[in-house]
Amino acid sequence: MAGIAALAAAYVFSQFYRSFLAVLTPVLIDELGAGKAELSLASGVWFLTFALMQFIVGISLDRFGPKRTAAILFAAGAGGGAFLFAAATSPIEIIIAMGMIGVGCSPVLMAAFFIFAYEFSPARFAVLSSWFVALGTAGNVIGAKPLAIAVDSVGWRETMLGLGVISLVTAIAIYRLVKDPPIEREEGSGTGLSGYLHLLKIPALWLIIPLIAVNYAPAAGIRGLWVGPYLADVYGASTQVIGNVSLFMAVSMILGSVLYGPLDALLKTRKWVCFVGNSGSFLALVALAAFPMQPLWQVTILMFAVGIFGASYGVLMAHARSFFPMHLTGRGVTLMNFFTIGGVGLIQFLTGQIADASFDPAQPQQTYSVLFATYGVLIGVTLVIYLFSADRKPGEHH
Repeated sequence: MAGIAALAAAYVFSQFYRSFLAVLTPVLIDELGAGKAELSLASGVWFLTFALMQFIVGISLDRFGPKRTAAILFAAGAGGGAFLFAAATSPIEIIIAMGMIGVGCSPVLMAAFFIFAYEFSPARFAVLSSWFVALGTAGNVIGAKPLAIAVDSVGWRETMLGLGVISLVTAIAIYRLVKDPPIEREEGSGTGLSGYLHLLKIPALWLIIPLIAVNYAPAAGIRGLWVGPYLADVYGASTQVIGNVSLFMAVSMILGSVLYGPLDALLKTRKWVCFVGNSGSFLALVALAAFPMQPLWQVTILMFAVGIFGASYGVLMAHARSFFPMHLTGRGVTLMNFFTIGGVGLIQFLTGQIADASFDPAQPQQTYSVLFATYGVLIGVTLVIYLFSADRKPGEHH
């Protein structure tokens, strides 16, 4: 458990590093002359490197185990990237640093999932993975305000230097405390990148992958980007109000992960837990799309619903994982994670294009109605596909 605690600490960093740039935006604009486009690119590069690294992480987990994979990448990427960020004198260095940090954070969650898959019974995978995600998401919630205080107190460069040191200490803790499980290897099928091709030939996964690719996108996209502009443009909300609704939604995502965790074991089904849960997210998005100017308290409740119902990642991962051959566990979980992170990135780009093309200052609610409808349609279509997937009870495995 000490090893899992070390990985959990690193995963708190992973959640922190994907969202901390918003707090530093004003000072980076002032001191480095960074534009909003460059900072947006830096944030995007984090997700891009993180997603693409999943293939290397998957092979490394299956070949070398989670200890070396997570410790080395987290030290070099997260630690080294934070040090480069602290020393940056231009926006391009910030972009490179964010790419390095994305590489460093890429193995952490998957290393924990890998250990759960090998060390615990399949029936416990969903609850372990969901609660691990909830713990990391809590780090995202508590990360913003303390960072702002630290930057005001000691400066942003000193803060990033400190974060780099703590990242290195965390990497050392991973190397010292994580114990590699006995890894099941199989020669022939599934070695190297061919393992991913082997996984993609499993028909059952193709009915699960579409929902895996979009289920997290509404909660991540609205919480991470659209809640602020929506409340400001449509309601004229203050920063304080936006902050409160954002925090409420972030808490709902943690709560959702905690609640989803044991449901598959309690109800003896994974498919229907995910289907009914994501149907709740779909209905909330439809309500937001149909009524983009309803009372603010109702909007807050619907945002809360999107967060809590959209937190099915752990159970969906458990559903997909039940079809993986054991020797492809590392590649399996990283392939699914690639679709999740890649889906968030692509859909964020899509919604951004829609917002740019359709925004009318005189009727801003129309743009957000289209945005919510886009998320709703994506969830609705993938739910229909998911309806045809094969169920697997906890304990059933390939």
